[in-house]
Parts: sequence; structure tokens; C-alpha cells
Amino acid sequence: MNIIIAGDGRVGSTLARQLSAEGYDLTLIDSNNSVLQTSMERYDVIAVHGNCASMATLRQAGVMDADLLIAATSADEVNLLCCSTAHGLNPKLHTIARIRNPEYIDQIYEMRDTFGLSMAINPEKQAATEIERLLKYPGFLRRDIFAKGRTEIVELRVDEASKLCNVPLMEMAGIVKCRVLVCAVLRDGTAMVPRGNFVLQAGDRIFVTAPTENLTVLLKNLGIITRRVRKVMLCGGGRVCYYLASQLKKAGIQVRLIEADYNRCQELNDLLPDAQIVHGDCSDLEVLESEGLTDFDALVALTGRDELNMILSLYAAGQGVPQVITKLAEVGSRGVIDSLSLGSVICPKELCCNNIVRYVRAMQNQTGAAVSVHAIADGQVEAMEFLVDENTNHCGVPLKQLKPRPNVLIASITHGSRTEIPNGDSMFHQGDTLVVVTSGRGVIHQINDIFA
Repeated sequence: MNIIIAGDGRVGSTLARQLSAEGYDLTLIDSNNSVLQTSMERYDVIAVHGNCASMATLRQAGVMDADLLIAATSADEVNLLCCSTAHGLNPKLHTIARIRNPEYIDQIYEMRDTFGLSMAINPEKQAATEIERLLKYPGFLRRDIFAKGRTEIVELRVDEASKLCNVPLMEMAGIVKCRVLVCAVLRDGTAMVPRGNFVLQAGDRIFVTAPTENLTVLLKNLGIITRRVRKVMLCGGGRVCYYLASQLKKAGIQVRLIEADYNRCQELNDLLPDAQIVHGDCSDLEVLESEGLTDFDALVALTGRDELNMILSLYAAGQGVPQVITKLAEVGSRGVIDSLSLGSVICPKELCCNNIVRYVRAMQNQTGAAVSVHAIADGQVEAMEFLVDENTNHCGVPLKQLKPRPNVLIASITHGSRTEIPNGDSMFHQGDTLVVVTSGRGVIHQINDIFA
């Protein structure tokens, strides 16, 4: 498949790394020649220097023979013009545009065909949705949702005081008293798919598959005290903050937003009339204290500076704020991040790229392609959702009679409204939804790839 990526910034570079590793033919377009040279040295890509919205540059990039164009420059307008122009040159072309401005949401939806868009991606809105989910279950570091909300993979950290510390996985059911499956463990920076005799240790990050209705039971029996979030402090007034505040207010959660730019405060005050907007510098700890930091159920660090976000979360955790969430533009070294009390870490860039990769794989394999793809365990493990159809092999056969590929695990089977954590006697049928976890190097493009 021939793919053009317009814009070699954070999202473009991440996509180039992931898609080139999966063997796609990539062409990068950017107006910065030095950035393109760096990408050419790192990845197997073709680079075109120029304006991605111009017909001449798109033709030079091979738009007439391309299957997909991903417009991920820093300007929404350029991304829209790029997709519109490319689709005009090649009507069969699939196009994805990164659109971040809230003012464009409605018209993008209504004028999708006019712009020639196959899909629009909004990283900041996706990040806000992810943060809202975490605020609903304060005990989890991360939540990935599958099967229309009926199944989840949640992340927990095992510390020395945890009921799971030094416990073999085969004994876990007696502690949590509900049916769950530990589908991956991250220990010392290395991810693994564990077996029943695997013993959990302090410092492990575990990824647990469970029906959504079991999550409250899981937390309660682990002794993780959770309370409904009623008051949230948001630090920073950017796009993620706007989307998140809007969603929290709809959920009846009190929001206090601190932003250093006075003009932005005025804009937010008009956009969010029910929120408490405070003009102040989040980096000044006296401001946080004067606003009653310790009275809040959660702090979400959303400024445009990763270092400041980390400091804010560390301070809030040290002051006893029950839940902290940290937005980072660059995750960098996970070993360093894991050693800090940053709570849940959200990276909009990663969320955006995961959605685009899912779309690319679905294009390549229209039959049996993954419905959703989630990178977990610091990107070392993938959790994928598949719909069982008439072309799926081994329907109605017990799992104990099947031979999956190495490092592939069927984590859950959803039959209609009922989700099952499978055992050897479990079977799947047409219409069911499978959640599959893999830590192998080979890419699983469609459901039948999970079998040996």
C-alpha cells in the first residue's frame, strides 16, 4: 500500500516509524528539509520537500498512485486544503486530516464529502475523552474500551502494600472475587504475556481484561478506595482543557481552570460559562494553594510544557490529591516516568496515531480487519478488537483445540450483551466480538492471522 504523510512533525514522524516498520511504502512531505533528512536516515521512506497543499508537490509525491494520504501538519486549514486537493487529483484516494480547532467540528462533519475526507482526527478531543474515563474510575492508570463499552483493559500498579504483591496469577481470582484476566505485565520496562504460575511483584504494571460491570468489584476487593469525583482542578487552558471541561460540566462535575494568559481566560469564560476560570500561573505553588488544591478530588496537568505538567502532578500527589493525570506531548523514557508519581499519563499524539494505524490496517484487509487497535504496556503489546463473521475460521470450536500464534492471547469473547473471560471450553460464533492481545513482532492484520 502506498501512503503519503503530509507533515513530518510529532504525529508524522511517529506514523512514519510505525508504518514503515509494518512494511508500507511511505512518502513524507514537509517544508523543512532538515526534518525530512532525519526521517530518511531513520526510516525506510521517500522524502519530498515542498508545500503539501500544492498540486505540484502532491504530484511529485505520487498522489496519482497513492492509496492513502494523511495530512498531519500543524495547521488545520493546510490539512483540509491538502486533502481536498489530493482527492481532486485522485478521487479513489483515502484521506485523513488532523483537525484540532473546535470551531471546525460541525462543518467538518457536515462538509466531509466537500473536503474529500475519509476521516478526521482530533488528538486533543480524544485525549479529553480518555481523561474523562479515567476520572470515572480513579483507581486505574488507564482504561481501554472494547465491544461497545462491554469489555475493558485497565492498567493497575502493584505496590508493596497491594493485595496482589507476591501472589501467583492462578490465585488472583480468590482475591478479586470476580472473573478477570491479566493479559500483560510490564516489569522493569519489559512487557510479557504471563501464565498462571507468574508471581506478581511490587513495581509491576498489570493490564487486566474484565467485563465493565466487574471493574467496581475489582477495585473494592483489592482495597483500592475510590470515591466519585466531584471537583477537578485543570491546569492550563489549551484545547484539551476546553474539551475536557465541556465534558466534565455535562457530567455534573465542578471544574476550576487555571490559565496564565488573560486573553485566553476571557475566551474560556465565554466558551465555558459554568466553569470557574482563574487567571493565574500554575507554576506558582502559592496560586495552587490559594485555590484550595487539597480540597479537590483530582488535578489534571494540561499546560503546553511537559516539564511543568510533571512538576504539577508530583506536587499534587505529594499534597495528597487523590488522583492526578498528566498530559505529555512526548513520553520519552518510560523508565523515568514510571519512577515518578505522575498518576495516569496521557499522550494525545499516541492516541491519534493508534486510530490512524487501525484505519490503515482496515484498508489493507477489508475482511476481518480489526475494529479497534490499542497499544498498551508502553507500546510493546497490542490489544485488538475483531468481529467474528462468516469468513472467520474455527467458529464453534473449543479454544483448547485451537493453536494460536506464539504470543497471541484471546482475552475476552463478547456474545451479544454478555462478555466472557474465556477458558479452554469457550467458543466463539459469528457475530461475537473477540479482544486479542499480542506481544509478538508480526503484525496481525485480520482475525484469521491469530491462528498458527
